[in-house]
Amino acid sequence: MAYDDLRSFLRALEKDGDLRRVTAEVDPYLEVGEITDRVNKAGGPALLFENVRGSIAPLAMNVYGTDRRLLKSLGLRSYGDISDKIAGLLKPELPHGFVGVREAFGKLAGMTHLPPKKVKSGDAPVHEVVLTGDDVDLDRLPALFTWPQDGGSFFNLGLTHTKDPESGVRNLGLYRLQRHDRRTIGMHWQIHKDSRNHYQVAQRRGERLPVAIAFGCPPAVTYASTAPLPGDIDEYLFAGFIQGKRVEMVDCRTVPLQVPAAAEVVLEGWLEPGTMLPEGPFGDHTGFYTPQEPFPALTIDCVTMRRRPLFQSIVVGRPPTEDGPLGRATERFFLPLLKVIVPDIVDYHLPEAGGFHNCAIVSIDKKYPKHAQKTMHAVWGAHMMSLTKLVVVVDADCDVHDLHEVAWRALGNTDYARDLTVVEGPVDHLDHSSYQQFWGGKAGIDATRKLPEEGYTRDGGWPEMVLSDPETHDLVTKRWKEYGL
Repeated sequence: MAYDDLRSFLRALEKDGDLRRVTAEVDPYLEVGEITDRVNKAGGPALLFENVRGSIAPLAMNVYGTDRRLLKSLGLRSYGDISDKIAGLLKPELPHGFVGVREAFGKLAGMTHLPPKKVKSGDAPVHEVVLTGDDVDLDRLPALFTWPQDGGSFFNLGLTHTKDPESGVRNLGLYRLQRHDRRTIGMHWQIHKDSRNHYQVAQRRGERLPVAIAFGCPPAVTYASTAPLPGDIDEYLFAGFIQGKRVEMVDCRTVPLQVPAAAEVVLEGWLEPGTMLPEGPFGDHTGFYTPQEPFPALTIDCVTMRRRPLFQSIVVGRPPTEDGPLGRATERFFLPLLKVIVPDIVDYHLPEAGGFHNCAIVSIDKKYPKHAQKTMHAVWGAHMMSLTKLVVVVDADCDVHDLHEVAWRALGNTDYARDLTVVEGPVDHLDHSSYQQFWGGKAGIDATRKLPEEGYTRDGGWPEMVLSDPETHDLVTKRWKEYGL
């Protein structure tokens, strides 16, 4: 089973020797970020900074910085545990397209042990302390100034709750939050995000938008906030599916939203129509600074927390960083769903170096001419895979996770006059390489074996790969110790 809250997971990590307490005073200005980035890149433990300058709360960092820790937090042995469960939802009906994906997740609603469960405020640990009015002071929470050219201090692991003003459908998302002053934070809602759509609907209606931001949530909830779910799929239903039990929720004190009862800290406020402030620059997960832009600015009216709260944040920047395991979980969890939308796919890989959206390596069991090109366009039409800039298609016998193998195929199997597809389409809000924002060039590389029907008519056809003689391979394997090597 997954862990019910952050602190129980941290205790388990400490028992395993996979958490280090830092008792020395540390500065949230650059120092915490530098320490965390070094530890993460070295594959080191989770960190609990007990004495953060100016903060009332200890700061947990690098909590999900390894695949082992992320899997442990979700109660899984491997990412395949969830992939297999999702695949099970798709059988025996084998639905197709986005309707099939929604129908599959719709089955979850009938599982009474999965939808979120409401608890009373008095039973919610996050309501042990309630601060309003002049008692609200965001300067007492450890916002991080991580990189030298950042535009300010940021909360990087706040789970943002909104709901559509018309449909009432809620959304849970993970967005960076710049601390503008003791009661104001910037909402970095990118153009493709559901919360941005909620804000735009509220603006059109001339209404305020209620917002609640939770920190230090149960691990399954934190992961679900990063998952690229369709807009009408409840992240809390998905979190319950992952952890195998219902997530306990509580009504906020000042806004009509619900948050995890076991969260450590929650910020509540109303976003006024048209209230914008410059946000950024910020050293983002792309490894580059994103520029300053105007984004909505939220005034915090209420803070609820545990009596002795823990705070949680994350460092992003040049990969690898802590969001690597989160991205790999999404890659594996959503393979069965991607296969529903694009049934040609055997396997796929989203390299961390590409920010999990700049490149997709896809393997197919090639059956007809231009099958690779068909697959490229299908990937670009699959929900948030539309932001993928490079699609590399390889044959099914290629391990898409072996980047050396993929490079060998892509570099050796490609005639760029025929096998390179260049198109234009949407790109990520944070993409700095496109010559204008939000859209740019994309490429697809057909690194599969070429068929005569595709125009490959050289004598002898497509060459065979060099492989060992099977009998000799087995013989040498059997006698290996005799060689003294």
